Amino acid sequence: MPELVFFSGTMDCGKSTLALQIEHNRSARGLQGMIFTRDDRAGQGKLSSRLGLVTEAVEAGPGMDLYGHLVDQMSKGGKVDYVIVDEAQFLAPEQIDQLARVVDDLELDVFAFGITTDFRTKLFPGSQRLIELADRVETLQVEAMCWCGARATHNARTVGGEMVVEGEQVVVGDVNRPAGEVGYEVLCRRHHRKRMTSAAARAAALSPDVLPVTPA
Repeated sequence: MPELVFFSGTMDCGKSTLALQIEHNRSARGLQGMIFTRDDRAGQGKLSSRLGLVTEAVEAGPGMDLYGHLVDQMSKGGKVDYVIVDEAQFLAPEQIDQLARVVDDLELDVFAFGITTDFRTKLFPGSQRLIELADRVETLQVEAMCWCGARATHNARTVGGEMVVEGEQVVVGDVNRPAGEVGYEVLCRRHHRKRMTSAAARAAALSPDVLPVTPA
């Protein structure tokens, strides 16, 4: 039976790499997939991984009817055997409903990839709807690591290396951005709560443990 599967995890845990692997494996068997993405780090209409792999995709912009797009392609003779959706957290809840309809009415497997929570630890609306509707939710087994070596469970937004907790939910960026730019870092819960990024940890390590005392 066709399924709607949501592969979730933090940033930097290999979601896009797995999406590309699924595409490779199925296309090698002669199957034809439709790939959707939204706000990929490589630009519009791209599905890319941090390993340097990239392929063409359809940009699923706001208001786009994903079910209607697939029906239109298939009615024109296009072959579609499965659907891959990367950065699914950025989709609107109604677009997730459309993906569920693709599974139920068109009988196609849909593999959606995304992070569940934003830099404030709040669920993305698209991810929440996927959790509500998906036949399966799979947590990726490749664990991203916090700077301290613990398992990273939270996504942090940084500006100049400092963690910020206010702002728009969606601001496109990536890990390992230069200082001064909007970037992201994965942290364990303890250091996310303390707003302790790797840059903040280095600064703290360079600070003296005890302030010098000047004799009276």
